[in-house]
Amino acid sequence: MLKLEGVNTYYGRVQALRDISLQVTEGEIVAVIGPNGAGKTTLLNTISGMIPARSGQITLAGRPIASLSPEAIVRLGISQVPERRQVFATMSVMDNLILGAYHRYRRDSKTIDRDIEFVFGIFPRLKERMKQRAGTLSGGEQQMLAIGRAWMAQPKLLLMDEPSLGLAPLLTREIFRVSAQLRADGMTILIVEQNARAVLNLADRAYVMESGQIFAEGTAAQLAADVRVQTAYLGQTGS
Repeated sequence: MLKLEGVNTYYGRVQALRDISLQVTEGEIVAVIGPNGAGKTTLLNTISGMIPARSGQITLAGRPIASLSPEAIVRLGISQVPERRQVFATMSVMDNLILGAYHRYRRDSKTIDRDIEFVFGIFPRLKERMKQRAGTLSGGEQQMLAIGRAWMAQPKLLLMDEPSLGLAPLLTREIFRVSAQLRADGMTILIVEQNARAVLNLADRAYVMESGQIFAEGTAAQLAADVRVQTAYLGQTGS
């Protein structure tokens, strides 16, 4: 579905991504783990068109997307849950969800109510607060809203940037449970996450990034068993 080949991204003269190559197959959850500053968020922003790649190829279902605008990429089927939620604080929960479907509102308005009910089905708390301003929600509720808003775009591929950031363990488990449910319902997910233990339990495959490069990849089980990953990210020491 998604394929990156030799992607390089810069902030001015500073190179943030170095020869990144990865792929996400339809129907799987792929995780990217690594320390702060590794380039994980830059990777997602490059895929979604927020930051242009200077070189390399990015394709979605075989179609080049590296030169497209973020809006065009959303229309093609990639939606992003940004780091730190970034909900529209002064708007209601309902309006945030409707805004997530803005690009299909006129041509597909009949299904939007159905999709909102789906979001309320997986996040009942949002239904209870649908008239409430998003900025008054708890951090966990805002994360639920950010995921629901991204889902309203009906993406083929969902990009999730640090969904557990700042959340209590119970809410983290809930967010990951819903991520698994979305995959079961046919969603493909690329998830960036610092909680390596939790995300490796969720994902099918994973990549490890450091200093803008990928230094390890494999199935989630393989990386969880890798001594380097255990030592650096799982709080374990090698034997």
